[in-house]
Amino acid sequence: MNTLKKTLALVATLAMASTAFVGCGKDDSSSESTATKDSATDAATDAATDAPTDGETPTDGEEPTDAPTATGTPNSTEVGAVKLKTGGDKFTVAAWNPDDVPALLEAWEKATGYDANKVNFINLDCGGGDAAEKYDNLFKSGDDLDVFFCEADWALRYINDDTKTAALEDLGFTDANFTDQFAYTQEIGRATSGKNAGKMVGASWQAAAGGFAYRSDLAEQYLGVKTPEEMQAKIEGWDNFVAAATTVAEQSGGKVALADSLGGMWQVFAANRTTPWVVDGLVEIDDSCKTFADYAKTLWDNGGVTHNSQWSDAWIPAGKDGSCMGYFVSTWGFGEQAFFGQASSESYGKWALCEGPDSYFWGGTWIVVNPATDNAEEAQSFILNSAVDQAAMKSYAISKPEYVNNMSAMKEIIDNGENPNEFVTKNLGGQNYFEVLNESVLGVDLKDLITPYDATIKTTFLDAVTKEYCTNGASWDDVRLKVLADVTAAIPDLG
Repeated sequence: MNTLKKTLALVATLAMASTAFVGCGKDDSSSESTATKDSATDAATDAATDAPTDGETPTDGEEPTDAPTATGTPNSTEVGAVKLKTGGDKFTVAAWNPDDVPALLEAWEKATGYDANKVNFINLDCGGGDAAEKYDNLFKSGDDLDVFFCEADWALRYINDDTKTAALEDLGFTDANFTDQFAYTQEIGRATSGKNAGKMVGASWQAAAGGFAYRSDLAEQYLGVKTPEEMQAKIEGWDNFVAAATTVAEQSGGKVALADSLGGMWQVFAANRTTPWVVDGLVEIDDSCKTFADYAKTLWDNGGVTHNSQWSDAWIPAGKDGSCMGYFVSTWGFGEQAFFGQASSESYGKWALCEGPDSYFWGGTWIVVNPATDNAEEAQSFILNSAVDQAAMKSYAISKPEYVNNMSAMKEIIDNGENPNEFVTKNLGGQNYFEVLNESVLGVDLKDLITPYDATIKTTFLDAVTKEYCTNGASWDDVRLKVLADVTAAIPDLG
C-alpha cells in the first residue's frame, strides 16, 4: 500500500500543477475561474405555468433568463486518510454493463500505475433498471465488493442505506474535493436520510446534460430554419416547441414527427419540476404534470410526436426512415453504437444540435463505496482520478468522449475549441456538441427536490399519461387518481 500512497501523492501534485498552469492561460478563462459552483445553480429560474383547461392548447409561462457560462472553483486534489479497511487482494468494481467502468478503470490504472491484474470488474450484464436486484444478491452472498455504480433514478436506494454505502468523508474526501462539480450531481449523490443524511455518498464523473438533435435538412424543409441558432429560436419554450411540431406534422402530411417520444419530452419536463414528488409522505401531482399531459395530448393527436416508446423496437428505426426528425439526447447517447448514433446512421452528417425547449439532464451514474470494502485506498484513488482530478477528467472527456462533471475541465475544452469526437462532430455538421450541452446543464437545479421514490413515480405517471390520457381519452382527474393509486400500491408507505 505504500507504493499506492506515493503514486497518489504524485498524481495529486501533477494535477495541482496542471490546474495552476491552466489558470495562467486566456484572460477570460482565468478571470472566471474564481466563481463558485453555485453560479450554475443560481442561473436556474422557475417558470410559472398555468395549466390549460381541457380542449385548449397548452401555454407556457415566462421565458427563462439566459444562463451564464459554466465556471467553477477547481477541486482540491488533497485527500485525507481513509477510515475503512485496506489491504485486500482484489479491487472489485461492479456495474450493470461495461459501457463506462472498463474505460474509467483503464484511465485510473494508466494514471497511477496500478496493476490491472489486481482489479476485478463484475459486469452484471443487465439494464440499469435491473441492477438493484443483482446488487442486493451480491450483498446477500457476501462476495467481495468494493465499489459499485448507481443510476440517478434509483441511486438513493443505496445512498440512503449506510449498510451498503459509505460517506465519502470515510474515504478522506471533503467538500473541497468537489467544488467544481455541477450542483445537481451533488444533490443526487447526497444522502437524504439515515446515518449519512446530508453527506456526500456518491460521486459522479459525468454530467448527463441533454439537448435536442434534429435533421437539419428536414428542419429547413418544414420549418425554414438553416442554423442551430434559428432552430433553437423556433423551439425554445414549450409553446414554441408545440407550434413547431404541429407545423412539421401539417407540412409533411402527417409523415414526419418533430419529437421522438413522449418519454423524451418527459425527461425534460421532469428535470424542471420545482416541487418534490413526495411532500410530507404524500405524492405531489402538481400543475406542471397537467401542463405536460396537455402538451403530450396535443402532439399525440396531431402527429407532432411519434407514438413510439423509448427503447421500443420502433424508436430507433423512426430516425433511420425519416419519420422522426428530432431526438432528445443526453451526453451518453451520441456515440456510434448509442441510440442516437444508430437512429442517425442512415442520414449521417445531416443532423444538428440545439438546447431544445428547456434545460435538462437525462440519467447519470454515481460511484459509491461498500462500507465493508477491504480496499479503501484503491477506492479513494479511483474516485480521485475519475471524479476529482481536473486534468484526468479533461482527458477522459475527450477520449471517451463524455461530458464530465467538472466545470473547469469542460470550460477549457470548449474555450480551446478541442474536438470531442470526430464521429459525433461530423454527424452534427461540424458542431462541438459539448458547447451546446454546456448551456443546457447550467439550468438544472435539483436542490431539495430528490426523493427515494422518484423513479417509480416518474415511470408510473408517464405510463398513465400515455395509455389513459393520450390513447384512451380519460379525463385528467381520472388519470391523476390512477397515478396516485398505482404509486401507493407500489409504495404502500406513501399516501
